[in-house]
Amino acid sequence: MLQFRRQGFSHATGRREFLATAGAILSGGLPIFGDEGPKQILIFRHAEKNDDKSDIHLNARGYARAAALPTLFPSRFDTPEFLFASKESAHSNRPLETITPLARALRLKIDNTFTNEDYAGLARHVLGKPVHAGKTVLICWHHGNIPALARALGIKDAPTPWPEMQFDRVWRITFADGVAALTDLPQRLLPGDS
Repeated sequence: MLQFRRQGFSHATGRREFLATAGAILSGGLPIFGDEGPKQILIFRHAEKNDDKSDIHLNARGYARAAALPTLFPSRFDTPEFLFASKESAHSNRPLETITPLARALRLKIDNTFTNEDYAGLARHVLGKPVHAGKTVLICWHHGNIPALARALGIKDAPTPWPEMQFDRVWRITFADGVAALTDLPQRLLPGDS
């Protein structure tokens, strides 16, 4: 059982901080207050894949989407200052392949040290490191864990599941007064996109 002490909490901010901290502990996320957290987090699913389950790479349309991603910045979205992709596994290297052209265009390094299943660790890292404060962070992940990742970042009502054949959306998470809000937006990069 978790025990909380009121020690150190003032009446003016104590209740809000106490509840936010308790909620963050229970949900696996971290509270964000004021300008301490990222300005926004953009979540992309990796681009299109082949039907062959043993193929860990993008298909031709997926590579075309990856090549087109740099055109979204800054024309439609704030340019990211940090890039994350799930770590390569025996099943997929698609998130890293998806944002590699963007990383080259922006001259940014991709952090792919977090496994697909460690989305909670990634969320704690992104929300808890001062280097991300006020910045735009882009995360490319696998669709099965994107809703849980969004919840770990503070979104209470993240749509679930992410549709199996949907590769053309961006989830933008913004923070105002320590509250995370999600907007589902289209990429509109390739013919046939929503």
